[in-house]
This record gives sequence, C-alpha cells and structure tokens, in this order.
Amino acid sequence: MTATASMSLVWLCVGLVTAAATIYYFARLGSVFVVPVAAVRAVVQLSIISLILAAALREIWSASLVLATMFAAATFTSFRRAAAGRSGLWLAGSIAAGITSVLPATLLSGVVPISGVTLVSVGGILLGGTMTATSLAARRGLDTLSQRRGEIEAALSLGFGDREARMLVLDKTATDALIPGVDQARTVGLVTLPGAFIGVLLTSGSPAQAGAVQVLVLIGLMVSESCAVAVTVELLARTLVRRTVPR
Repeated sequence: MTATASMSLVWLCVGLVTAAATIYYFARLGSVFVVPVAAVRAVVQLSIISLILAAALREIWSASLVLATMFAAATFTSFRRAAAGRSGLWLAGSIAAGITSVLPATLLSGVVPISGVTLVSVGGILLGGTMTATSLAARRGLDTLSQRRGEIEAALSLGFGDREARMLVLDKTATDALIPGVDQARTVGLVTLPGAFIGVLLTSGSPAQAGAVQVLVLIGLMVSESCAVAVTVELLARTLVRRTVPR
C-alpha cells in the first residue's frame, strides 16, 4: 500500500485544501489562504528535498552531509527557541550528546543496515525528538531561573555554590522536558501509530517488523533525549547558557 503520484492524488489534495480553506472562512479561523499557502510550500519543499535525497542517500558520505545539515538546522531551532542570545549555541553540545549516545551504537550493532537511507532516517527521527527536548529544557529552565531567582539567592546565602543553588530549582525542568517522549512510548499503539511504524508497515507489509523498528526508535529517542536534557540542565546550572535580554 503506497501513495502514487497521479492525478487522483492531485485532485484529492486539492479537495482537502479547499475543504480546509472553507472551514477557515466559515469558522473565521483566519485568512482562507493559510492552508493553501502552507500546502504549496510543503509541495515545493518536499519536491526539492526528494530530489536531493534521491541522489544523496546513495552514498554514506553524502548522506552524512545531509544529516550534518539537519543537525545544523536543529541546533539553530533550539538556539532560537531558547532566546538565550549567543550563549544558546552551547545547545549544539546537548543535541550532539543525545545523538551520539544512540546513533553509532544503533548502526554498529547490525540491527539495522548501515546505509545512507538508514543513517538519515534514524538520525532524522532522533534529531527531531532530541531538538524538541533540548528546546523545552532550555526555554523552561531559563524561565525558571528568572522566576525563582529569590530561591537561588536564598540557597547562596546558606552556603550553596552557584551551580548547586541553580540545580535546586532546575530539577523539575528536566522532568518536564522529557514528558513528551515518555508519553509517546507509553501511548504508542493505544493512542497513536508513529511515523516509523506506518512507514515500515506500508513498505514491508509486516506488522511485526514495523513494531520492532518502532520499539528501537522509541527507546533510542528516550535515551537520546535524556542525555540531551541532562547536558542542557548542566549548561544552565553553570550559566554557559543564559538569558541576556528580558523576554
């Protein structure tokens, strides 16, 4: 079962976009052009990336370049969401720690084949989850440090060191940032069927194989995200990542 590029697909997509625009109009959700413009952008972007990936995924070295570009984009996204000025560049270390804790072991274990497709597919999924966890930890952690400044100063007056005083208020930040990933693992198959499962199921037709791949991905995500969040909290506690301007 696969979706083929045909006129039927084109007309189906046009119909769905028209339906969404109609709902926007009658429910007054905003401009009727929001969905059409987003759809056109998606078509153009996916067409371009499909052409690039078709060539890049044939070799490991070119796939590595694609993954490096994705890493740079993930770092920039976390940097922007953290609103921490140039210090947010340290979050590249958090994302790198998360990815390197899982991806090399996954590829070298022999569980999945070492190929350009595998490198970008698995690496991309790990990057997405790790980026989100890093962004959440950094943003909420910086907010917490600002809002609970009085508690930090009280801890300092009691003899705590700078790092230890900040860690006292940052502990829940780490937990909150990991909730989405843990919830995804808890509800998979009951509430949602993630993309990796659907992708393998549509290409191989084997539910067992799809389930095995998804289990690997979910566990890998939890490890990657926990490493990234741990590094992020440490960066916040040591003020390597800090908010330089009020939000």
